[in-house]
Amino acid sequence: MNWHSIFSVSLEAIIGSTTIAYALAAIGLNVHFGYTGLLNFGQSAFVGVGAYGIAMTVATFDMPLWVGVAVGIGASMILALLLGIPTLRLRADYLAIVTIAAAEIIRLIYRATGLHKWTGASDGLQGFSQDFYDLNPFKGSGGIDIFGLVSFTDRETWVLVVGWVLVALSCLFVWLLMSSPWGRVLKAIREDEDAVRSLGKNVFSYKMQSLVIGGVIGCLGGFVFALDRAAVQPDTYGTEFTFFAYTIVILGGAARVFGPVVGSAIFWVLIVFIDSVISEAINNKDVPSWLITTTQAGSVRYIIVGIGLMLMLIYRPQGIFGDKREVMLDVR
Repeated sequence: MNWHSIFSVSLEAIIGSTTIAYALAAIGLNVHFGYTGLLNFGQSAFVGVGAYGIAMTVATFDMPLWVGVAVGIGASMILALLLGIPTLRLRADYLAIVTIAAAEIIRLIYRATGLHKWTGASDGLQGFSQDFYDLNPFKGSGGIDIFGLVSFTDRETWVLVVGWVLVALSCLFVWLLMSSPWGRVLKAIREDEDAVRSLGKNVFSYKMQSLVIGGVIGCLGGFVFALDRAAVQPDTYGTEFTFFAYTIVILGGAARVFGPVVGSAIFWVLIVFIDSVISEAINNKDVPSWLITTTQAGSVRYIIVGIGLMLMLIYRPQGIFGDKREVMLDVR
């Protein structure tokens, strides 16, 4: 078995662009669920709005990249307002229903053949990332090599640098917010919003602010996803994206600043490591073909990781760094 190759792809997964994108989505979701107790099951919508904000602005309307960034952020804020205004005064499960439906509606809008001229429909969009790579200070450098195990091209290095800077700034921003009186009000709302309301705080306003902030951070993950792949496709932003983000939040520890980052790295390195081990075992005939085939390896990796996560939720539901109370919807 080629362990060098296995550890190489695993190391790449720890710091790769997919880990970055999911970490940003999970950081935003952590603001919603971990700190405020909002059941947002539509984080993929915010990620998709960010990705398509850049793609449509540049590829469809031939505008500069910075305008696409502004459009993506603005669209995520508007989406948060549209989702929050009719639901945040109601019970938490109403927000869950609305957000999961909204995420699917937005995905189907991107897929609509009638909008092919603007969204590319099921084919998606390409040709919008060149302005970003023109800013690349590593152009022509040959990229980087890490301990001879994994190497990244100059384009990949640029994405990683920008992505991890966004992750660091997002974590710093969340830490500053949650260390402030504003953040303490959010935590109080999660634990007992009636008590917070009795103290004269506008619970609806705080929830709306949390929904907007978490949505904008999630939108940054969409930027990384789109620019790294230089393409967007609507099915990338399905409901499974949100479920993975929830898994990452709980794995790392809800209401912990670095929980989503650690959770994202662990989740994707497990997925890649198990997939690589299974594929190598199949190729080397270490497992019989009647037991598992190459086409089944992708499904088996999710089964194994899923079983591991189930055991973790049974024996350590608070995740790696979390507190058991943080993952309870009603801690009174």
